[in-house]
Amino acid sequence: MRFARQKLLDYALLMRLDRPIGIWLLLWPTLWALWLAAGGPPDRDVLLIFVAGVVLMRSAGCIINDVSDHDIDPHVQRTANRPIAAGRVSRREGVMLFLLLALVAFALVWQTNWLTMLLSVPAVLIAASYPLAKRWHHLPQAHLGIAFSWGIPMAFAAQTGTVSWIAWPLFLANLLWTVAYDTFYAMADREEDLKIGVRSSAILFGRADRLVTGLLQFATLWVLFMLGLSLDYGLFYNLGLAAAAAMALQQQWQIRHREAPACFAAFLANHRFGAVIFAGLLLETWPAAA
Repeated sequence: MRFARQKLLDYALLMRLDRPIGIWLLLWPTLWALWLAAGGPPDRDVLLIFVAGVVLMRSAGCIINDVSDHDIDPHVQRTANRPIAAGRVSRREGVMLFLLLALVAFALVWQTNWLTMLLSVPAVLIAASYPLAKRWHHLPQAHLGIAFSWGIPMAFAAQTGTVSWIAWPLFLANLLWTVAYDTFYAMADREEDLKIGVRSSAILFGRADRLVTGLLQFATLWVLFMLGLSLDYGLFYNLGLAAAAAMALQQQWQIRHREAPACFAAFLANHRFGAVIFAGLLLETWPAAA
């Protein structure tokens, strides 16, 4: 019994359920998309399916990442104690758990419509291939951005049966935002990544990292602002963007010395960045009283 409890705990740690930041960062743009697709609160069943899907797919992504990085994680202080890196969970167990979560997620998508199911296929392929990106090119953060943005057209498809043009500027905004905050994460790991030969945007950008992340954050907010203009959104939506802009400035101040703890703290702060944008959108589309 004690062994079973420890194994379940290791599976939970492998899924990063103790570190929900990734769930939040995937959830906020999904909620943006659902509210924009519906022009307000989405269908209850669609909302529940996508919230559960976010938890499942983020967990599955963490698992396949650790399976792929079994030869890297033991050499990085921050990841050396992860279940696979430490030998408490085998790679085979990790693959089986990944497949189980992916199947459960697909069972949820099966409750929607054919277009959403069709879009779910590349979603799994992109998520599964992300861990290899750091071995192939210097912008694995862009690969993650595509993976974290793919739920946007899926949300539109599930809610409306089609993918509106609105989904694509939102997709772009989230892609830009993801590259920015994941570069903060990569800046925290830059020295260790250089030692073990892992590629990242932080290494690619070099001393221009602060400038590039600042431009990415500005571009994110600009795309969202222009989208709001095209939809005639007003005060509440723009207040959300203004609050997010203030947070972006604070994050740039945090990373000014490029210290690893500060860069990681800036990464974590993006949970609130996504939340205030959603809060503005929620208030902007709040159902009017009859």
